[in-house]
Amino acid sequence: MPQVSKRVHTGVPGLDEMLNGGLLPCTANLVEGAPGCGKTTLGMQFIYHGALEGEPGLILTFEQFPQQYYRDAASFGWDFRALEKQGLLKVVMSSPEVAQADLEQFNGKITRLVHRMQAKRILVENISYFERMSRDPIELRALLYSFLNALKREGLVTLLTRETYVLLGDEAAEDADQTNLSFLADSYILLRYVEIESAIRRAIIVLKMRGSAHDKRIRQFDIGSQGMVVQDPFRGREGIMSGNPRQMAESFIKAFIRR
Repeated sequence: MPQVSKRVHTGVPGLDEMLNGGLLPCTANLVEGAPGCGKTTLGMQFIYHGALEGEPGLILTFEQFPQQYYRDAASFGWDFRALEKQGLLKVVMSSPEVAQADLEQFNGKITRLVHRMQAKRILVENISYFERMSRDPIELRALLYSFLNALKREGLVTLLTRETYVLLGDEAAEDADQTNLSFLADSYILLRYVEIESAIRRAIIVLKMRGSAHDKRIRQFDIGSQGMVVQDPFRGREGIMSGNPRQMAESFIKAFIRR
């Protein structure tokens, strides 16, 4: 019988079910969404859960100071400072240029941290900052490919966040994916806002998972006092977008397909 790869649990209730048991080892996994949608919460939960399970993790950030992660994590009851003291977690603020050069050199800072901590997971926020390294899509794709492969060589399961300014499927706000990062990533998770009965809800869908089956249904999720929880799939057409089934379908097409 073929050997089944051990899954890496995200720590997000409901998400591992969508991922057919979790993420695959040594993979790069993209989480994309609008500001405030829950990307960072999902990423921190992934790192926190790993630390609790004895899988140390790094947070490589290009935009926030470590203190902000400590504060945000504390709001969910996650003590990042204590985990750092135990060698189970480390927040590193850098830039894409420095991180790229660091991983290319022998025994760079990130590599030393990975080896010293025996890290298994890494959260990279926000991968969009790589776009300032080159305006040439081909060169930028090569830079990202090299960066992701370097993380895989270290045996890390990588979660990448990327910000998009598409709100509620507003086509006017769409930004072109010139880097084709969604093709470079092994899995692609999309977070969106959806209007339901004149209220804004959060929705999640796994658009791609290389080498594995996955749930293709759109699910609602919530962020509460203990983090992110993925809920049941959207069912039926009653009550969606003021009770008009066609409006519901158009809303989902705008939010998840017309990109």
